[in-house]
Amino acid sequence: MSDNTSNGHAATISPHFSGLDPFKPYDLAALKTYDLSSRPSKVFHDDLGQPVAAGASAEDWLLSLPKQLAANDIRRVTNHLCRAHREGRTVAVALGGHVIKTGCAPYLIDWIKRGVIKAVAMNGSAAIHDFELAFAGKTSENVATQLPKGEFGMARETADAFAVAAHNGAENDIGLGWALGRHLDEMNCPHEESSLVLAAYRAGIPCTVHVALGTDIVHMHPHVSGAAIGAASLTDFRRLCSVVATMAYGVWMNLGSAVIMPEVFVKAVSVANNFGHNLDGLVTVNLDKQAQYRSRVNVLERPSSEGIELIGHHEIMLPLLHLAVTCQLAKRVVSETTVAA
Repeated sequence: MSDNTSNGHAATISPHFSGLDPFKPYDLAALKTYDLSSRPSKVFHDDLGQPVAAGASAEDWLLSLPKQLAANDIRRVTNHLCRAHREGRTVAVALGGHVIKTGCAPYLIDWIKRGVIKAVAMNGSAAIHDFELAFAGKTSENVATQLPKGEFGMARETADAFAVAAHNGAENDIGLGWALGRHLDEMNCPHEESSLVLAAYRAGIPCTVHVALGTDIVHMHPHVSGAAIGAASLTDFRRLCSVVATMAYGVWMNLGSAVIMPEVFVKAVSVANNFGHNLDGLVTVNLDKQAQYRSRVNVLERPSSEGIELIGHHEIMLPLLHLAVTCQLAKRVVSETTVAA
């Protein structure tokens, strides 16, 4: 008969316990150790973030960030953008509609004016939101409310603008982005300063629009020609191939596009490689709210010498990156002025 514990359970050893004999508790008495000071480590005291006082400058705040992970990635992207600007390399941004909807176009427009961005590429939704903000000062309708009423995507002026731009872009072989920029320029829109497409047009840099037919609201309108959109957008793809061919040691930034722009980019890279263009040193950046398959393999991995991923909300990350670049560019101006003096 077995003894019983106070809670009534049998205290005998199970007949299966012998199976644990090879796995007796390990005797750790002879464990080998070393001095902590001799161990290689990844985090150091000097890497820690430092709180800043009220009234600290933007540069002080940036310098105060921890020297770890995403903060270091922000620094790497900043350094590459400023290096490319200094060396006259091509910096191109490719974006989805969410970047425009979250209010980030002004930061990209400022980079165009500073000569940092040399080319802009976007999908159809980004171009639509860009136009509506310039023309009407508003964009992004409530789909859940509009859809049951059959009114989603039925804004007349948006469809009219893309019908005109697609026709002119195809007819004159100038592409959809350039034609839309010219149309915006002629319209004298009340909020034209918010348009990335118009800023690129006025700066004389490529702005290409890459459309997947059937995905945008304007495709529902009978006077918007699929043939014209397709022809104009194909011209834009071929123009983008010319941009990508110049991107040795440049920077390609994919902003908020999970499918269309990564797919467009990898095809443009293939064309550039097919024609023997040198793409050594190409740095690619993906900035989005979450990691995506195509932006990882078609932007960060397959085409680039160095790929950097920034995960976060566009309306926070892009202003932060813009601030970091602005501060570094300003330091360069001060340094060059001092040397010249």
